[in-house]
Amino acid sequence: MSLFAKTTTGVGCALIALPLLAALTITALLSSLIPGTSANTAAPGRNALQDIPASMLTLYQRAVPVCPGLSWTILAAIGKAETNHGRHPTMRSSAGAVGPMQFLPSTFKLYAHPVPAGGRRPPTPWDPVDAVFAAARLLCTHGARHNKNIERAIYAYNPSHTYVADVLRIARRYAAALPTTSAAGREVVAFARRQLGTPYVWGGDGPAEGGFDCSGLTKAAYATIHIGLPRVAQAQYDAGPRLPAGTPLLPGDLLFFGTSPRAVTHVGIYSGHHHMIDAPHPGAVVRETRVQLTGPTYQGATRPSPRGTQ
Repeated sequence: MSLFAKTTTGVGCALIALPLLAALTITALLSSLIPGTSANTAAPGRNALQDIPASMLTLYQRAVPVCPGLSWTILAAIGKAETNHGRHPTMRSSAGAVGPMQFLPSTFKLYAHPVPAGGRRPPTPWDPVDAVFAAARLLCTHGARHNKNIERAIYAYNPSHTYVADVLRIARRYAAALPTTSAAGREVVAFARRQLGTPYVWGGDGPAEGGFDCSGLTKAAYATIHIGLPRVAQAQYDAGPRLPAGTPLLPGDLLFFGTSPRAVTHVGIYSGHHHMIDAPHPGAVVRETRVQLTGPTYQGATRPSPRGTQ
């Protein structure tokens, strides 16, 4: 049940058939409000970065692979509509719904398993990880898989046409274009290309120190467009904003590698056409090389924005 909307009746209510006129209206809204036919590729926009706590934004993005075709923007919009991303002081509704995604405990049990990494054991609707993954599964069951019937899925979450329209509008707003556009990305790539052949120096921030290491190069490249990055690869990865899996990469995006998301050891700059510019290791020089973004060492990409400056 949304704690911020008066017209809702709570998650767990029986799915009611959409009246024909309302269904047509929502379908028309859908085409203009969902960002793209492959909604899982939407990058976080300025509104999302400003409004959603970083931990929740990462969680919304992490949960969507359980439902192919579901956009993180839909999960985030529901989180906004229900409890303002967990900011509501009690996260309890008069109908008995609880937690950041406002589940009735009986409904939550239907979608709580398998317990996601980082979730509670036993799972609980009060835990953000458990709740967001359960919300993704509920939506998937009711039409979100492969974006087959996303409006019906949202209606199943809360049977209110107003609620559906509100969620779609919030989702659209969250998917607005990032300020780091292709023009800014090209400047980042242009700087990095000017460093080709510069020696790798551990801890190096530029030619004045004899060369770059991997994160020194990326930090210096982004400084040219007045975006500050943390100094080491892990911190740059943690700073985000991370791109959902499947997002088309743009020149200037940062690519991260390591044994896990908590053990990132290398970063490079995507330069387009499946190539990356990086300072690879001691004894090497800054290079531009073809990159394979598959396998266990690739941990994902980010598209830094002014909000992420440090």
